[in-house]
Amino acid sequence: MNLSDYIADFLAKQNLRHIFLYSGGAIVHVADSIDRHPKLKIIIPQHEQGGAAAADGYSRISENLGCMVTTSGPGGTNTVTSVCNSYFDSIPVLIITGQVATFRIKPSKKLRQKGFQETDMVSIFRSITKYAVQLKKAKDIRYELEKAVYFAKEGRPGPVLIDLPDDLQREEIDPGVLRPFLPPRKKRINLKGSVEQIFKLIEKSKRPVLILGAGIRIAKLKNEAKNFIEYFKIPTLLTWGGMDLFPYDYSYNMGGLGVCGPRGGNFAVQNADLVIALGTRLSQMITGGKQNLFAPYARKVMVDIDQAEIEKFGPNDFKLDIKILADLADFFKEVKKHYKGFYPDRFMNWRKTINRWRKKYPICPKEYYRHSGNVNAYVFIKELSKVLKPKDIILTDAGGNLSWTMQNFEIKEDQRLISAWNHSPMGYSVPASIGAALAGGRDVYCITGDGGLIMSLEELGTIRKHNLPVKIFIFNNHGHGIQKQTMDTWLAGRYTAVDEKTGLWFPDFKKVAETFKIPYLHIQNHHEIRKALFKVNSAKGPVLCDVEINPAQKIVPMLKFGSGLEDLDPKLTAEELEKIMVYHKKERIKNHLTDKEAKII
Repeated sequence: MNLSDYIADFLAKQNLRHIFLYSGGAIVHVADSIDRHPKLKIIIPQHEQGGAAAADGYSRISENLGCMVTTSGPGGTNTVTSVCNSYFDSIPVLIITGQVATFRIKPSKKLRQKGFQETDMVSIFRSITKYAVQLKKAKDIRYELEKAVYFAKEGRPGPVLIDLPDDLQREEIDPGVLRPFLPPRKKRINLKGSVEQIFKLIEKSKRPVLILGAGIRIAKLKNEAKNFIEYFKIPTLLTWGGMDLFPYDYSYNMGGLGVCGPRGGNFAVQNADLVIALGTRLSQMITGGKQNLFAPYARKVMVDIDQAEIEKFGPNDFKLDIKILADLADFFKEVKKHYKGFYPDRFMNWRKTINRWRKKYPICPKEYYRHSGNVNAYVFIKELSKVLKPKDIILTDAGGNLSWTMQNFEIKEDQRLISAWNHSPMGYSVPASIGAALAGGRDVYCITGDGGLIMSLEELGTIRKHNLPVKIFIFNNHGHGIQKQTMDTWLAGRYTAVDEKTGLWFPDFKKVAETFKIPYLHIQNHHEIRKALFKVNSAKGPVLCDVEINPAQKIVPMLKFGSGLEDLDPKLTAEELEKIMVYHKKERIKNHLTDKEAKII
């Protein structure tokens, strides 16, 4: 059997149906084998970065592996940004790169290059993958493939890379004699004491909050998390990565929190006496830049599978009272043993308080609808979320359009809402929508900015080629809005490289749509929104909808560095904030566990 045929067969056995592939001289044998395999279909992106982003989106929606195959040199290096997305968001993606033949590989790292387009992929990708390896001998192919896929999925998932020299791809091998990879045995951890302590903290608590992140879905533990919520009737806040875990109107869903609010969720965590974080690494986008101001009156519990994430908080940050280094699956197994029939609803009044804050401080107040001349982004997101169906897939890009979406989108049952949360490059959502559409087999709604579309414009060709049901909304504010807001805050409005006056250029998006033979719609004001959305929803294939967003639109509310999460801009009056913040500073000290009390595993 040819080694490249073995690779194709291996990919099919991973339950992959689509392989994203951009060919080149050093990968032609693998490309040919994949193309001939009856269970695999090649999807050719217009750029390798787009292909790897599509594989990322494919993985997020299928909750399985995604795969991008490309050639040596620039083929591999072009995927770096998208591999970063997968690495920082814990998405299992297999990158396969071709490499020059073994006899053309440079003999020393001091030599820059020997073979044409030779590039040391392993060194480049080592810091942004869980495993990166160059195949040295054909007989090791089974071992390296199995090892790579194991590392991609085990523990905290992430991308992996296998670099394949051209001559090894075409060698003959005997699959029956190939050595397998044997996964290490999983260590058992006794979580009984830690779980008991958490239960006791909840029983003593008056104002607990549970924070759930993307790790819940990654670990496929949504039902277990829901059981935990409903047993204690505990108010729950969702990070952006976990926003699609539960519907907006789920009675225990108190909305989001973080640098972009909303205020209700931030007031909840800042007034809490207990914070339990599951499936979230509590990044600074959640806690605020001055992390010592996060939930200042609360005991804090964090369960995470990555020790580095648990140990990252220094003396200038906040203190974790209970750190549990464990797989969430093991944690919830132990939790289940401690459930004892009915648990009284002790936190009803606390939930009512949070809901009053949410109602009093909406993201999209009624007066936004009175805006004229163009479109208020919050109004558009509000109207879009009303008309989308359960199970629809929504992707959002970066900057303003990402923030406006996450602040104001109202999730329905089984909808998916995804983005490249942590690396957050402009241009992600369009190619990722390709993977999402192929994996999901249903309508995909892609929100991007005018700048983000420029960075991924070529992938409209892939969408058109396969007539994918990707509905693209361009948030066209004729510039880079979030950068303007940053310059307003820090540079007194001195703009550089943020709009056409300061050096940017944008095409006529109607002509762009005509070039790619994609239907085009233009929304210029609030009166046109509902009619246009009806047309978009009625379309069977792709649509490009150009939304004229107010160029002066800002992200509101938003935290300025130096303040706690309760004190977002625009500022509330000191009197109003004092009424909301119910604790006194003396209780901040009293509510922390001592080192002797804390259970650290």
